[in-house]
Amino acid sequence: MKHRPARAAACVVAAVTALPSAILAQDLPVDDPVVSAIVSEEAANSRLEPLAHALLDSIGPRLSGTAGYDRAVDWVAARYREWGIAVRVDTIGTWIGWEMGTVLVELVAPRHRQLEAHLLAYSPGTDGPIEAPVAVLPEGLTPENVTSRLAGLEGAFVLAMPPEPTCRAPAELEENARPETVARIDSVRAAARQAWIAKLEAIGGPWRGLGRLGEGHPAGVLSSWWSEGWGATKIHEAFPSDFPQISLSCEDYGLLYRLAESGAAPRLRVDARARRTGPVPHANVIAEIPGSELPDEYVVLSAHLDSWHAASGATDNGTGTLIMMEAMRLLKEAGAAPRRTILAGHWAGEEQGLIGSRAFVEDHPEVVEGLQAAFNQDNGTWRVERIEGQGLLRAGERIGRWIAYVPREIAAQITLELPGAQDNRGSDHSSFLCAGAPAFRLQSPYGEYRRYTWHTERDTYDKLVFDDLRQNAVLAASLAWAAAQDPERMPRDRAILPVDPATGEPRAWLECRPARRTPPEP
Repeated sequence: MKHRPARAAACVVAAVTALPSAILAQDLPVDDPVVSAIVSEEAANSRLEPLAHALLDSIGPRLSGTAGYDRAVDWVAARYREWGIAVRVDTIGTWIGWEMGTVLVELVAPRHRQLEAHLLAYSPGTDGPIEAPVAVLPEGLTPENVTSRLAGLEGAFVLAMPPEPTCRAPAELEENARPETVARIDSVRAAARQAWIAKLEAIGGPWRGLGRLGEGHPAGVLSSWWSEGWGATKIHEAFPSDFPQISLSCEDYGLLYRLAESGAAPRLRVDARARRTGPVPHANVIAEIPGSELPDEYVVLSAHLDSWHAASGATDNGTGTLIMMEAMRLLKEAGAAPRRTILAGHWAGEEQGLIGSRAFVEDHPEVVEGLQAAFNQDNGTWRVERIEGQGLLRAGERIGRWIAYVPREIAAQITLELPGAQDNRGSDHSSFLCAGAPAFRLQSPYGEYRRYTWHTERDTYDKLVFDDLRQNAVLAASLAWAAAQDPERMPRDRAILPVDPATGEPRAWLECRPARRTPPEP
């Protein structure tokens, strides 16, 4: 009995079947007074815009280990208390304490230009303004000559990676350039990246190799991880060092590289104020509407509270945070008395490896055991357009039932992929799913988000589309209510996942990893 439906599910996955929700639930919506009240409250009294202004404009970025994250924790908890919703702050361990102030990077020779620059997270600062030349990472590095070759970088700002041949967005390039031009640029980019990787492999690999730059005692290290969008750069975390690590825009990085290679002797003046402060407490925020009949069974609304530091973390994941807060407020205002307990988890340290949600799963096995469903939102501002069954064989039975509670105009825009292939494993739903508990992504469009705001300095308030956020809040609240009221438990049978091309075998189910409770050594 167990194997027969699993084989059938594998065939469905292989066919990449995607069914519109209206096909699964033809009589939309279920006439439910709580959902009607949710819809009316959001239409008349939405709090999303003032909440977004407070979180994104006033508090701003929420990098783990910073004062911004701590302020966000206090603010989220205070809003729930104002709304009469029970809330707690759960300390889950410690993380790197970091303070960052002014960061100014100027080209001072052969001409003056202020550069678009950001410190990488947890990087040291400069201890006051410094001026130094710019140098390119040497060619011909080997394990035998690395010490002598890196010695030539002493006191210089090192360009540690190759420049892009063009900073034009690929979509525009492909639309407007000749095909042979696109092919040539792609070839140049690929060759430069392969040569760079080989250079670092010779001295210990991409991560360890960059760390070895410290042997040359540079003034700092410069990098640029272009996002393939106009003016957007991925800005993440520094490798352990005692010198500043600075991210530059694609355009400014290319400028410095060309000047250095042509012999124009570029020089920078850098004033970067930052310091590590030692381990600091790291915490989740958990809000709760208790269950009236089945308090030991749970529905979880899930979103990570932390962000990277170069912008305000608006779409990653301010939007998810705001949607889940608003969904809980809507349920409270609608007078919801759910059969099962509804929790909202605002997780710490997602960007450092799903730390907060993994810690919650480890610390609360009773929630994992009693979980009816978790609904996670972690990308962008556009309306939710897809819900994948995440490899759960019978997900369609329940999701189809729950989505019948969702207003017709919202449900009709959502595609269900069943039982799902676990295509996107990189967010907090994975912390529950790996333990076999039902957890789903409320998925918005990915392309523009990935290119322009995901982990970039462009992830700001102005990118939000509040019409879509209001719709997503109603969706989250309606799904939570429907799952909480369902007379039956969500089955946990697993489907056979699609074949992994690397092995020729079905992909393995997600495996749980332990939560990181302490920061890495500096």
